[in-house]
Amino acid sequence: MLRKLRDLIQSAATPLLRAASRAYVPGPHLDDALTLARQLEAQGLRATIGYFNSDDDAPDLIAGHDLAAIDAATTLKHPAYVSIKAPPMLYDLNRIGMLARLARQHGQWLHFDSHGPETAAPTLRLMEALRDEHPRLGLTIPGRWVRSVRDAEWAIAHGVRVRVVKGQWACPDKPNMDQSAGFMAVIDQLAGRAVEVAVASHDAQLVRQALQRLQQAGTPCELELLCGLPRHEVMAVARELGVPVRFYVPFGTAWLPYALGQLLRQPRMWGWMLKDLLVSYRLR
Repeated sequence: MLRKLRDLIQSAATPLLRAASRAYVPGPHLDDALTLARQLEAQGLRATIGYFNSDDDAPDLIAGHDLAAIDAATTLKHPAYVSIKAPPMLYDLNRIGMLARLARQHGQWLHFDSHGPETAAPTLRLMEALRDEHPRLGLTIPGRWVRSVRDAEWAIAHGVRVRVVKGQWACPDKPNMDQSAGFMAVIDQLAGRAVEVAVASHDAQLVRQALQRLQQAGTPCELELLCGLPRHEVMAVARELGVPVRFYVPFGTAWLPYALGQLLRQPRMWGWMLKDLLVSYRLR
C-alpha cells in the first residue's frame, strides 16, 4: 500500500519537477551546466558545478567528469568551484589528489559533498591527507547529526570553508533530531571563527536567521541554492541582507531522482515549488 502511494506521488511529482527545473537545469552534460552557469553570471550570481553520478558509474569515470568540471570552471567570470563526491570514488587519495592538484593549479576551492553519517569520518581523514596537495578545501556539514558541531570545530581548526545544510540522512544516535535547531547549532559554532560559510537551504526563515547570525559575527557568507528547487522567496532574503547568491549547478542523469527525493522527503517544498512556478510565469 505504501509503495503504491509512493509511486502515485512520484508519478505526479515528476512532471511538476521537470516543469519547474526547465529554466534552472537545461540538461545532463557538462556543457549544459556551463550554459546555465553563464546565464546565472549574467544575473550577478555565482556557480558551483557538481557531477551527480549514477550508482553504476566507475570511480575513474566520476573522477574524469570532476576533472573536466574543474577545467571548465576556469571559463566562468565569477569565482566558481567544483563539488565532488568522495564515497563513490572510494576515498582514493591518488584519484582525488589529482582533482586537488588541478583545483590548486586553477586557484579554486575543492568542495566535498555530504553523504551518509558513516562517510563523515573517512571524508575528514581524506581531507587531512590532502592538505599538502591543496589547502583550499570545502566541506558540507549537515545540521541533523550529533557529530556536526565537532566537525564544524575541525573545519575551523583546519581553515576549511563550510557549506551548512539540513541534511538528507538521519543521525544514527539521534534520528529525531530537530534539523533546523541542528542547522543553527552548526552556524553558531562557525560564526565569527570560520573562514567562510555557505548557508545552503531553501527555507527562507531559517536562511534569514543563519545569515544574520553570521553577519553579526563578521563571518564571510553567502547563500547557496540547488538548481531546480524553489528559489524566489529565499533569494529575496539574500537581496535584503546584501548577501551573494551561489547556485549549485548539477549535471549527470542522477540529478532528477535526487531532486524528486527532496520533494518527497519535504512536503512543504511543494508549496514553495508552486510559488516559484507562478512567479516564473509572471516574469515571462
